[in-house]
Amino acid sequence: MAKPKKQPRPKAITPKGFRDYFGEEVTQRTEMLRTIAGVYHRYGFDALESSAVETVEALGKFLPDVDRPNEGVFAWQEFDEGGNGDWMALRYDLTAPLARVYAQHRNDLPTPYRRYAMGPVWRNEKPGPGRYRQFYQCDADTVGTASMAADAEICAMLSDTLETVGIPRGDYLVRVNNRKVLNGVLEAMGLGEDVTARDNVLRTIDKFDKVGEAGVRELLTSGRLDASGAFIDGVGLSDDQAEPVIAFLTSKAADTAGTLANLRAAVGNSKIGADGIAELEQIGALLDAGGYGADRIEIDPSVVRGLGYYTGPVYEAELTFEIFDEKGRKRQFGSVSGGGRYDDLVKRFTGQEVPATGISIGVDRLLAALREKGRIAAQATGPVVVTVMDRDRMADYQAMVAELRNAGIRAEVYLGNPKNFGNQLKYADKRNSPIAVIEGGDEKANGIVQIKDLILGAKIAESATLEEWKERPSQFEVPRGDLVAKVREILDSQD
Repeated sequence: MAKPKKQPRPKAITPKGFRDYFGEEVTQRTEMLRTIAGVYHRYGFDALESSAVETVEALGKFLPDVDRPNEGVFAWQEFDEGGNGDWMALRYDLTAPLARVYAQHRNDLPTPYRRYAMGPVWRNEKPGPGRYRQFYQCDADTVGTASMAADAEICAMLSDTLETVGIPRGDYLVRVNNRKVLNGVLEAMGLGEDVTARDNVLRTIDKFDKVGEAGVRELLTSGRLDASGAFIDGVGLSDDQAEPVIAFLTSKAADTAGTLANLRAAVGNSKIGADGIAELEQIGALLDAGGYGADRIEIDPSVVRGLGYYTGPVYEAELTFEIFDEKGRKRQFGSVSGGGRYDDLVKRFTGQEVPATGISIGVDRLLAALREKGRIAAQATGPVVVTVMDRDRMADYQAMVAELRNAGIRAEVYLGNPKNFGNQLKYADKRNSPIAVIEGGDEKANGIVQIKDLILGAKIAESATLEEWKERPSQFEVPRGDLVAKVREILDSQD
């Protein structure tokens, strides 16, 4: 009789495109989200936590097809004996669920509805370096008002948020553009309702950051050679047709008034273009009134990301300080947040246009920026570790920990095998513990405890001579009643 085949053990590997987050990373993210939520709450926004799963029909952006029913999203079909169950999917952003929530509960919600939401989103896309299929977003949106005051407020709130989390003024810039101005440019080009030509121009404009003015001009007309030497076909416009796009992209002047004047020249007689410029003018005036100058927020027509999606003002927060890439080259950190006005999203559900505007912050990128600025330590301090010298006196050690915790000090008792004291100190090092507390039988009898400053001890061990080591002891003997006070004193000296 054949032996039953052994079931192979599962491989302990993270699924492709995903990663695990350990203690300090989770703590840092949680603290950042708490800080951001505080700013949003101060601005009068309410929290919303919607389902991580939506129907694919509600998500709308990625509809399943015959060949790839889960393209773009992680989707599955609900079981139905007739094979007609609903397609469900993990949310790919926090905006599409907001549109569904507002459409569903609009009679019970205030108008305008101001909400913020934070949480993971999932995208079934090809992963790459630093690009994962699950990541955190942090959104704030105002639904139900067409007033440019809502857009100006979002920009001001984004500026305040960046400064509150630790990005100083001068190291960031919130830049504002408007899709209506671009629509005016397309009209000035004479493209009319030629959807294919307009889409081709939009895709070309989106490459402005990479190829610059000359590259966009070539791509709009006859084409260009890319860095690899391959030839990329152009859109086929004439030089005269391409000129309004170039004028639009390069219209930023020394001040807002100059920029708006250049934009008026770019859109010509287009009414929708003039409407967009008027909206930018309103936003600029409102921000000036609130004390948000060009050192924090500016009108900048070179902001082109998202212009194909948004219907009016578009915003992007860019960090302007320099970092070094993996090849040691200097570059700017780049964008950490984007958003804009999207007046058509709720209409999918209600049939009626509902104006809305909002932003989304890339939490992981913002955390990386704070690490670059040294605002977040690469490794945080761990708990105070109370060592175990006598396993029969575990109650004594637990009493010490309770005293420390009640004083607001993070602490734990070593719960491994206490036989080897050296292993306890190795454990404390691995936990990045600042202090180890030691109480053996002799200390207990004499009413004292030993407190070892692990941070100072590590510094002394690196470079100190024997004489210096004697002058700067890293271990202290104190009365048992002074345990909390001495631990607090050492922790304060380490800050």
